Amino acid sequence: MASEVVVVTGGMSGIGAAAAQYLAEKGWTVVVLDRAAGQVRQGITAYDKPVDVTDEEGLRQAFEVIEARYGPVTGLVNAAGILGKMLPPERLSISDWEREIAVDLKGTFLACRTAGVRMCARRRGAIVNIGSIAGMTSAPVHGYGPAKAAVISLTTTLAAEWGRNGVRVNCVSPGFTETPALLKGFEVGALDRVRLTSAAAMGRLVRPDEVAAAIAWLIGPESSAITGVNLPVDAGWLAGVSWATYGGFRGE
Repeated sequence: MASEVVVVTGGMSGIGAAAAQYLAEKGWTVVVLDRAAGQVRQGITAYDKPVDVTDEEGLRQAFEVIEARYGPVTGLVNAAGILGKMLPPERLSISDWEREIAVDLKGTFLACRTAGVRMCARRRGAIVNIGSIAGMTSAPVHGYGPAKAAVISLTTTLAAEWGRNGVRVNCVSPGFTETPALLKGFEVGALDRVRLTSAAAMGRLVRPDEVAAAIAWLIGPESSAITGVNLPVDAGWLAGVSWATYGGFRGE
């Protein structure tokens, strides 16, 4: 994959950083777009200016520079996002709600459109969006959850829109993953590790590299006939969360 260029938005931390590292180890030429400055691992290139995914002109300029330097972008991972505030609707400020929708949904759409039109013109490319299990069920995140549900829907519409142009669009929806953001949630008491792990069929959290592996598979040639899917990577949380209603998992 040495000649293949993949852009990872939000690639400085969390799942984005894990995906960038995994793809670089698989031989991709990886370029990270992020608002934050920082160090990247060997084999990964950080774009030399901060990029906000809600800024369409900034995205356009970044892709122009990247393709001039490294060649056509054939892969895009949309990992840029912000977590939702766990507040009742009456306490969630509209500015916070709008920011969650803007970054998690609008930013994903703008990055898809910026990369996708270029891929369509070349009739080749693959995009992986990052959804969430919060977009597949009920959760007390009234901006983030609906935004991620919309990302899953957007994935299917773009897959149908661009499929005849040789561009695949898929989604990975992580479960509770051991990122710095989740660990901070444990520290401040917003989330409880025991509750999260006890609800999952596999009885544990997800590792960032496990999400990265799913992303790499969907963006690579091994999944060449797959488009428009949403793949949960959640250690069986969706499968297991309702079992508490029936007394819990057998064998415990």
